[in-house]
Amino acid sequence: MTTHGGIEVVPIGGLPEFAPGDSVAAAICRAAKIAEGDVVAISQKAVSKAEGRLRHLDDVTPGAEAQRLAAELDRDPRQVELILSESAAVLRAEQGVLITRTRHGFVCANAGIDASNMPAEGIIALLPEDPDASARGIRSEIRARTGRKIGVIVTDSFGRAWRLGQCEIAIGCAGLTPLDDWRGRSDSAGRTLGATLIAVADQAAAASDLVRDKTSGTPVSIVRGLGPYVTIDDGPGAAAIPRPEAEDLFR
Repeated sequence: MTTHGGIEVVPIGGLPEFAPGDSVAAAICRAAKIAEGDVVAISQKAVSKAEGRLRHLDDVTPGAEAQRLAAELDRDPRQVELILSESAAVLRAEQGVLITRTRHGFVCANAGIDASNMPAEGIIALLPEDPDASARGIRSEIRARTGRKIGVIVTDSFGRAWRLGQCEIAIGCAGLTPLDDWRGRSDSAGRTLGATLIAVADQAAAASDLVRDKTSGTPVSIVRGLGPYVTIDDGPGAAAIPRPEAEDLFR
C-alpha cells in the first residue's frame, strides 16, 4: 500500500479546555472541516480529561510498595501508587523513573501518568481505560456528524530506548491500518523483504505532533494524504502494534 501526492498536517485551533463529560468529537466538528480520508490525531490528554481519567493526589493513599519505591526514587509516593495501579508489571525502577508495562500492554515511563497541562495543582491524568475504544467512539461520532470516512488516532509521547527525546505514538486507533506489512514483497533489486512492517499509525501520530504547540492548547491535528490506509471498518486498533513478549529480545 502506498500514498501519492504527499502528506499535509493541519493543527486544529479553537478547541476548549476539555472536562469530564465533554464530547471531543463534537468539539472537533465545530472547530474543523473534516474531509473524506482525513486522519484525526488527538492528544491522549484531551481524551483522558473528557473521559474523567483524572485523579487528585490528595485522594490517593500509597501502599507499602509505593512507599518503598518512592523512597528509592525520591518520588511522591502518591504518584508512585497511581503508577502501580495502572501497571501490569514494573520492568525497571531507577534514575527517578519507573518503566512499566501498563495494563494496555504499553512499555513506557511511569505508566503514562502525567501532571502537565492539568486544570489545578495536584491533579494527575491517567491514560484512557481503553484507548482503542476511545478512538472508535470518537470516530463513530465524527462520521455520524459529517458522513465522512475517516481515521482517528489517540496519541501520546513516549520515550525511546537508546535515543534521546520523546516521540508521539498511537496508543489508540480506529479506521486506520496500524501496520502495513511489506514482508514477502520485493525490494527495488528483486530481493524478498523479510522484516519490513511499516508503523503507519505511529508515523501519523509523530507527524501530527510536529504542528501542535503543547503550551497553547492545540491537542488535535488532522493528517491528510493517508487515504489508502483509511478503512471502512474500525480495524484492529493500536492493540496490534506492541511487540509480543515472546518476540521481545530486550526484556
